[in-house]
Parts: sequence; structure tokens; C-alpha cells
Amino acid sequence: MSRALAGAGPAPRWAALAALSFALAWALQAARLPAATLIGPMLAAIALAASGGGLRLPNWPLAAAQGVIGCMIARALSLEVLREALKSWPLFLATALAVVAASMAMGWLLARWRVLPGTAAIWGSSPGGATAMALMAADYGADVRLVATMQYMRVVLVAMAASGVATLWKLPGAAVAAEPDWFPAAHWGGLAQTLGLVALCAFAVHASRMRALAMLLPIFAATALSGAGLMRIELPPWLLAGCFVFVGWNVGLRFTRPSLAHAAGALPAIAASIVALMAFSAALAFALARFAGLDALTAYLAASPGGLDTVAIIAANAPNVDAPFVMAMQLARFVVVLLVGPAIAKAVARRL
Repeated sequence: MSRALAGAGPAPRWAALAALSFALAWALQAARLPAATLIGPMLAAIALAASGGGLRLPNWPLAAAQGVIGCMIARALSLEVLREALKSWPLFLATALAVVAASMAMGWLLARWRVLPGTAAIWGSSPGGATAMALMAADYGADVRLVATMQYMRVVLVAMAASGVATLWKLPGAAVAAEPDWFPAAHWGGLAQTLGLVALCAFAVHASRMRALAMLLPIFAATALSGAGLMRIELPPWLLAGCFVFVGWNVGLRFTRPSLAHAAGALPAIAASIVALMAFSAALAFALARFAGLDALTAYLAASPGGLDTVAIIAANAPNVDAPFVMAMQLARFVVVLLVGPAIAKAVARRL
């Protein structure tokens, strides 16, 4: 791929990315892998970026795609579900803080043992938004390329593991995912309302330059408006699939050849730390299943330390999963990380 695309313009590279994404997504869909339209394009983007593709998604389409994912989460998180979640706030808070504490402890050990240079380990291990952590790491003099590689590698490994576990997990009487109907009859008024809200939220995110709101704002706005009966959230499968592709591309294209070459020596240590964090999250999921009365797959997805968007997509596409609970747990952790994650990372970075 590298030789074929060497010196080619953006159009041939986008065409190659689209073709490879379609082929991988089709193969994974045929294998009944959950979130095939996320995982396939993610792998295709990694292959293209690592071979020197040099592509980057524009901010507007990406913000719109994340807004649609936010509306998907809002559709699952009805006001009734949120009220039930608030009754169990100690469980949600304790789980979120446990993942944050484990991430920071892992970063502190990597920095203390000088496995990674400077405070890159702290920012790279933080379970916050990858882009926000990279920007804050730059302010503190950390190696931004190393931080970004750690952040997005964790997203990829967690997404692959979660999708694989959801595929291999066999529960008694488990339903087999049916072949999706990509173009069912749609409620066009609801679709117009949904797309209008997504556009308004994307504009607000662009104007405020607060990328962390790209999903949070649509989640809360759509939940409130639909709960009040002021809008209908309509998300046809073809629209969701297209947004899944954009989310997968956004993650995969971050792995550029220069960043991977720069982080090559530290990749084994980075991978080991991510696997250790995933093992901790799996143990936490076991505790949730044992003491909170959850089924094991729901608990595993709820405790996964991946990105909110990727885990939400996998939960929405996996059969026999309490998707609203998974999304509520992931959302709670995301909010906690936004509130306390940067402060903790700053404090640890100062001590180091």
C-alpha cells in the first residue's frame, strides 16, 4: 500500500481507505462481529496511516459524527433510566473512581520506573479524552507524540477486546444478531429534528473550541428534549453506520508513521500497561457481576476503560447486553474524568 500510494494525492488515498474499510467491515459483519462498521474502518485507517497515508479528518464532519453517537446514547438513556442510575450513584461513582485511580497508578509507576520519559506516562495513562490529554500534556512539557500514541492505542486495544469478548461470549439462549436492514422506513420529521440538533451542537463545540463537549452536549440536549416530548430521536441504520466509520477513521488515522517510529522503543511497555489496566477492569467487572447482579458481558463493557463512543457503539450492537446501563456507566466515568482527571494528572506530574 505504501508504494502504491506514494506521491498520490488525497483523492486516491481516501478512495483506498474507503475501499479497504468496506472490505474489512463486510468481512467482520459476515463473521457477526459487533460494531463491524467501527472496527473495520479503524483497522483500515491504521494500515493506511502506518504506511504513510497522511490523511486527517476535518473537524466539522467528526464533530457531527460524534454528535450522532451522542444522540444514540441519549436514545438509550431515557429520563427514567437516568433516574434509576441516580439511585445507584455510589456504584457508578465508585466504579468510575476505581478506573481513574488504576490508570493514574499505572502512569505513576511507568514514570517512577523511568519506563517512559518525563511525565508522558501520566498523561498517556489518563482515561480522559485523548485529544484533551495530548493538549494538556503539551502545556506541561510532556512528549505529545508519545502521549497520543498511548491514548489511541488504548482505545484500539480496548475496542478490539470488547468486540471480541462480545462475539465469543455465549450465554444460554443467547440471540444471534440478525442481518441488519440498512434502509428501513424512517420518520423524516424526527430525522430532521435529530440532524438539526446535531448541527447546532457541532456549531457550539466549534465556537467554544471545547472538543470534550462533542458528545456530551448532544447527549444531555437530546435526552432533555426527547424526555420533554419536544423532539423524536430518529437514527436510521445507514446514518449510524456512516458515523461509526468516521469514529473508526478518527482513531486509526492518529497512528502516523512518524509517531509510531518515535514511540517504537516504548511500544512494549505501553502495550503491557494497557493490558494491565484492562485486566484490572476485567476484575472490576467480575465484582460488578458478582455483587451488583449484572450479567458478565454487561459488566465487562461497563467497566471497559475505552472511549465512551467506541464502547457505546459495541454495546448497542451486541445482543443480550443492557446497553443503557453500559452507556450510563461509561458516561458517568467520562464526566468524572473530565472533572477530576486533569487535576489529578497535574498533581502527579508536579510531584514527578
